[in-house]
Amino acid sequence: MATDIVEQLTNSLAKTGVVEVELSYKGQGRKLDDAQSVEEMVKEIQDFDDLQALRLEGNTIGVEAAKAIAKALETKSKFKRCYWSDMFTGRLRSEIPPALNALGDALMLAGARLTVLDLSDNAFGPDGVKGIERLLKSTACYTLQELRLNNCGMGIGGGKILAASLIQCHKKSSAQGTPLGLKVFVAGRNRLENDGATALAQAFQLMGSLEEVNMPQNGINHPGVTALAKAMQHNAGLRILNLNDNTFTEKGAIAMAQALKHLRSIQVINFGDCLVRPAGAIAIAETVSEGLPILKELNLSFGEITEEAALAVAQAVKNRDQLEKLDLNGNSLGEDGCKALKDAMEAMNIGDLLGSLSDDEGEPEDDDDEDDDEEDDEDDDEDVDEEEEEEEEEEEESNDNKMSTPASASRPPDVSSFLSFPSPDKLLKLGAKRAMLIEQQVDVSDATKTAEAFLKIASVYKEDSNDVKNAVLDSIDALLRKAFATPSFQGYNFVSSLLVLLGLLKSEDKVKPVLVVPGHLNALEHVVRQDYFPKDNVAVLQAFLSRNNKALESCGNARNSLQSTLQRVRSEG
Repeated sequence: MATDIVEQLTNSLAKTGVVEVELSYKGQGRKLDDAQSVEEMVKEIQDFDDLQALRLEGNTIGVEAAKAIAKALETKSKFKRCYWSDMFTGRLRSEIPPALNALGDALMLAGARLTVLDLSDNAFGPDGVKGIERLLKSTACYTLQELRLNNCGMGIGGGKILAASLIQCHKKSSAQGTPLGLKVFVAGRNRLENDGATALAQAFQLMGSLEEVNMPQNGINHPGVTALAKAMQHNAGLRILNLNDNTFTEKGAIAMAQALKHLRSIQVINFGDCLVRPAGAIAIAETVSEGLPILKELNLSFGEITEEAALAVAQAVKNRDQLEKLDLNGNSLGEDGCKALKDAMEAMNIGDLLGSLSDDEGEPEDDDDEDDDEEDDEDDDEDVDEEEEEEEEEEEESNDNKMSTPASASRPPDVSSFLSFPSPDKLLKLGAKRAMLIEQQVDVSDATKTAEAFLKIASVYKEDSNDVKNAVLDSIDALLRKAFATPSFQGYNFVSSLLVLLGLLKSEDKVKPVLVVPGHLNALEHVVRQDYFPKDNVAVLQAFLSRNNKALESCGNARNSLQSTLQRVRSEG
């Protein structure tokens, strides 16, 4: 029965025209030094009429052996794929260029049109790149789709030679109406550094056809990363971008975030161990939230990312339906930050997408944190005293004016004065158009400025005064409704800024929190119930308010009421 099935399958394949096109010696561990050692191989190559692929991986080939193999390839006009990784183990580096030149010249002579060239794991350095330079510039590579040179030790010099060869190939192939359309480029662990990466970026930008780029562990810093980012913008079909273990810093990460806005086909982003830092992570998060509809994997591990930035990333991926994995391991979240991140993702029903956080580095060390907190408290007290004194002075001036100035010359309501030194009296004196005046004064495209304005208005909230209470809530509704309706407004950044200003979330920028009063939480309780406030942000607020934080100690009742409302809103949603 089994024999019959095999026979049927064989006949079926024969009818569909499927034929064997590959000859493989992969992983045989042969030591091929001279022509005699490859006689059998050469005969098999010669007898293979329509040979399209040759696998030599895992053998070690000397110059004379390579020349003999090359001679057999000279007649293989249908040849397309070179799987020649790890085939020079134990050879002198000086042996490699002549061996590669012989093989390359044979393919050119045969009139081959290559689609795959894999020379990975051959530690040939810049000289090895010279060994394929002639081949890369020839007609044999006009059709090349995959170039794999992983772990070859090319260095800066090899990177520049490779880039120049690709540019020349593209120029010559374009002149013939068939421009080089390389799709896959792999060159990890090559010590390309900034100059090598920048040279290759020029070739990438020129081709504009890349779908997969893997360049991990190359010692590339932000100048090289920025050059690559610019080049990636011109490769709209890019699906996989792996730059793991290079050093972006904020500059490189922000440049790459801008480039990603042009890459709507991207599926895998690996910026792990790239030191993207909080600012870079937030920039990438903004790009993810605005686009990248088919993103499947996002790796921002080991990048010194703090809690605030990690939560921004989590918020950004919540609507990425095809996302399979988010890796934020090895960052600087701390125990509370890890919990907040997990809670936030669970609340958004995407907790299963988060990878392990077992290697978290803990919160960034800051020996002065406690002292800073004490100083902040003192500063807050001083600020309150100063505000009260200035308000008293303004009231005195106002009284003096009333005595010495005709009524017709009295000062009109001043929104700037209210936002600088808020008081219930100033808010009421703005009159019936106060909401509109405040809305016009605040730049709602800036999430941080909007959060600051919200807290200033909310600070004068009075539960026992309906006039003040209504004035506060009307003003806040007008401000936030406009903000959340503005296309450029980043809702999550508003919530993040709010948490920082309330002292519930640490910020990289050492922002000084406000002195929290019950009115802040009362107003926030009103806001989360409104239709303009995104319900996705409710879970984030709830996660932070559930912590024990001394910033809220004086607002026990207002805090409890807000927590109850948040829970109710979440359950209703």
